[in-house]
Amino acid sequence: MPDQTASPGPARSARRVVLTGASGRIGRTVAEHLAGRWDLTPTDRQATADVDELDVSDLDACRAAFAGADAVVHLAADPSPDATFDDLLSPNLVGPYAVARAAAEAGVRRLVLASSLHAVSGMPPQVQRRTGDRPRPANLYGASKAWSEAIGAMTGATTATSVVALRIGYFHLDRPAHDGDPLERTAWLSGRDAAELVRAAVEAELPATALGFVVANGVSANTHLAADLEETRATLGYAPVDDAWAVDA
Repeated sequence: MPDQTASPGPARSARRVVLTGASGRIGRTVAEHLAGRWDLTPTDRQATADVDELDVSDLDACRAAFAGADAVVHLAADPSPDATFDDLLSPNLVGPYAVARAAAEAGVRRLVLASSLHAVSGMPPQVQRRTGDRPRPANLYGASKAWSEAIGAMTGATTATSVVALRIGYFHLDRPAHDGDPLERTAWLSGRDAAELVRAAVEAELPATALGFVVANGVSANTHLAADLEETRATLGYAPVDDAWAVDA
């Protein structure tokens, strides 16, 4: 199995990055891998010894949390594909709006939004997802992620804050799950590749043609890919290293 341990990175930079959803599965992984790279402020709904409290649906709280930040990585959300509208309203609909507005008002250079391949889950399963695909969700969770992308596009078009929306695949830390869904291999995103994806999204210089907003696919370098990585590699400099077929060998 490939080693999932973070490799030594460059010296800590002065870049201040606020991370929402830091107590979630992806948030914990990103914080562990990148805390030594940036001046990272992890936040979540409930404070812990290492995580600040932040309700992402509270606009004023977001304004206070983002003051002086160079980048905001917004991972906080209800992650359930079976979530109801009431479940999603505050974290997945109000949250992205409040986060994007507060980030723009604070003069944040880069906002990274966690979207999902569920935003295009209504496409035929045999069709490889590309970053230019328009949202076509098959559930309310996917629709909430399409909303998040729309908020990101509006923010990038109307403010000085540039936005990267990450259509994240099936996240499992060190190997794909095995419950019969073939997408769990073709759309697998490993822990260290999730951290690399976020690093690239924060640090990349977007081309002028992006007009302040890009969508990127978030999967590992799997032998067979549910989502194309060519544009994500080219635009962000994303360099995934894990392959679902290799770890399952």
